[in-house]
Amino acid sequence: MVIHIRLKNLLVLWKPCYIVLARRQLKSLQIEAGQKVSFSFSCQNPQRFFIMSIQKKIDCKSGPCPLGDLPLQPPPSTLPALNRTFTWDVKAHKRVGLELRFSTSRLRQVGSEESCLHGATHSVSSEIDGASVDIGTFCDNGTVSRIKVQEGVKVALRLPWFLYRNVSGVSITNGSSIKRFCVIESVFEGEGSATLMSANYPEGFPEDELMTWQFIIPAHLRASVSFLDFSMSNCEKKEERVEYYIPGSATNPEVFKLGDKQPGNMAGNFNLSLQGCDQDAQNPGLLRLQFQVLVQHPHKESNRTYVVDLSKERTLFITIEPQAPRVSRKFVPGCFVCLESRTCSTNVTLTPGSLHKLSFLCDDLTRLWVVAEKTLDCTESRFCYKRSHSLLVPEEVLQLPLQLHDFSWKLLVPKDRMSLALVPAQKLQQHTQERPCNTSFSYLVSGSRPSQDLYLGAFCPGGSIEQIQVKHNACVTLRTYSPSFQQEVGTQGLTVSFLPYFKEESIFTVTPDVKSKVYLRSPNWDRGLPPLSSVSWNISVPPGQVACLTFLREKSGVVCQTGRAFMILQDQQHHSEEIFSLEDEVLPKPRFHRHSFWVNISNCSPASGKQLDLHFWVMLSPQTTDLTVILIAVVGGGALLLGVLGLVVCCVRKKKRKAHKGPAVGVYNGNINTQMPMQAKKFPKGRKDSDAHVYAVIEDTMVYGHLLQDSGSSLHQPEVDTYRPFQGPCFPPTPPSVRSKTPTKKLASEEPAPSFLPEFDNETYTFSHPSNGGVDLRNTDTPLLHAHEPEEPAG
Repeated sequence: MVIHIRLKNLLVLWKPCYIVLARRQLKSLQIEAGQKVSFSFSCQNPQRFFIMSIQKKIDCKSGPCPLGDLPLQPPPSTLPALNRTFTWDVKAHKRVGLELRFSTSRLRQVGSEESCLHGATHSVSSEIDGASVDIGTFCDNGTVSRIKVQEGVKVALRLPWFLYRNVSGVSITNGSSIKRFCVIESVFEGEGSATLMSANYPEGFPEDELMTWQFIIPAHLRASVSFLDFSMSNCEKKEERVEYYIPGSATNPEVFKLGDKQPGNMAGNFNLSLQGCDQDAQNPGLLRLQFQVLVQHPHKESNRTYVVDLSKERTLFITIEPQAPRVSRKFVPGCFVCLESRTCSTNVTLTPGSLHKLSFLCDDLTRLWVVAEKTLDCTESRFCYKRSHSLLVPEEVLQLPLQLHDFSWKLLVPKDRMSLALVPAQKLQQHTQERPCNTSFSYLVSGSRPSQDLYLGAFCPGGSIEQIQVKHNACVTLRTYSPSFQQEVGTQGLTVSFLPYFKEESIFTVTPDVKSKVYLRSPNWDRGLPPLSSVSWNISVPPGQVACLTFLREKSGVVCQTGRAFMILQDQQHHSEEIFSLEDEVLPKPRFHRHSFWVNISNCSPASGKQLDLHFWVMLSPQTTDLTVILIAVVGGGALLLGVLGLVVCCVRKKKRKAHKGPAVGVYNGNINTQMPMQAKKFPKGRKDSDAHVYAVIEDTMVYGHLLQDSGSSLHQPEVDTYRPFQGPCFPPTPPSVRSKTPTKKLASEEPAPSFLPEFDNETYTFSHPSNGGVDLRNTDTPLLHAHEPEEPAG
């Protein structure tokens, strides 16, 4: 036995502390077996500066081994209160196995550089051909109860200065050869977990050696193994592997590669062995392993098997993985997915073309969820054109007792030859801040551009979007937000069809509901529409409705480096267009559309941080007619009708009075002015330069002129203007006033007959009279109106 006291740090201390021996100040002191030494310290707190080691060698080669408990000598009461390490170095023959038992407490393995705070730390090592190999470092309160080694062992017990302990808690026994480097026994009495490491971890495991862990587990519990960290060396001979010996298994030992999924859901005891290989001398590599064993109660789902048949699938991959872990200091049972009831892992991917049998070793299945992906690839446009596919979550996924998190469809089309159209089973609503989706699932739609992906948005059932067209490849992801998706699964469903290629990035077809705002925003929201891209919205307005288009921002916010960003509003019935610059101009005020219309935006190459984002809403409301306008139209129509009847009666009576004076002779009088009187210089412009001769109404003589005509007249007919489409304002000009005096002979020579002007919606007629001629109003044989080219009036 040798006792050695030395400074923790050999650097010069600003307040040095020394060992005082016979008035000498020492920095270290070594006491050999048989010596008796009395010493002290020059400071009040020597534990801050000094450590002590007590080493004892035990030779089992030359004589019998001292079996039993390893004593703490000298007695702890005779030692100073320093951090101390007791070491027992036991030498034995290669064919002799030594067994260490830990009676005070089962041990928990930790990293080789770690220490156990406020407790004892055990380190166990051995030798192979004279080289020391670290078996492990352990703290109290674990599962390790015994360690068996071959050819000798070294045990170190480190105790902090404040911990008083009079027994080591370690005993040694002699046993038969174990024919391997070491065996570690781990005992579970109930649910729990243990993390264990290969010898020399994190350094390399000895070449061509075998190490075994024995697990003692109650029969009513289930155990699963998962590898946390491993690496493999470069083998020249043999193969590195792990072997399981499971009682009752017909295939013992079961051999697995380190990269394989490891067994789970094992009932009762089992052994796990790590086998090394003959390594390449030039490049040996590194074999190491860190793994966890989880022991827990079986649950009802562990006895049920689910069959997932992907034998007819070619591109469907299903992954079962844990959700974000919940932080807890207590023991948390594991959640494992087991294939064929034995190979278990925390996450599993089911590949297409096979039939899979699943079971679950998990106390709470809500800790797992499903992520799936399927690819629809159109390689030949002639086979895909106008064909459609339903995007539905298959029954193989819905049958699992897990929440579906994501199901993605990758839609691939030939470049620049085909595009895609997505039609939902129910019209979709775009998720916005003003109107968020509150359903149990939504569709995340993105397109793929050569330079970057284009996120079109999140959409859920219950909106106004009837179709989404995508220019390039697309990815559609159905994402669920609550377990109630299982009850709402009937509302899901998209149909994808392949279309001829178009140049816009995306086109949205929208039919708003009456009196319900539809909020829409441009793709890549908050990141900006990609440079030099274009997006359109096809807004349908049903008959009898008017749509209000309102932009939520005053400006789009884009600043262009090159090119121009603009927006086009186009009426689909009249094909009229309005073009707005999105960089300079303020976005339009609320606008009303009575017909379906397009909203199109095209981006420039924007400056960094000055991207193009457009946000607007559309709402339908029924078209209404003003009651006052209706009443005025009815009263005015009645007055016009009475006036026309009065004019007809008057003309008939005149004709009868003149009939007895002689035969009626139609005489042309070119001196009569048939033009309506007007104030001089009312319109200083010429007739062709002015719209004064254009009316949005028709004179009554246009409608009732046939009552005043007699067929067969050969007199000269006055010239009139022809029909012109109305180009002026929406409200008709005020017609010339009509005098109310009684007609006289002077009136007949100076003023034309009063005009009655009934209104006709959306039609405009223009007519005129020569200023240098007239018609005798007493002659009813002369036609009053006749179509003729417009002529500039004289004077």
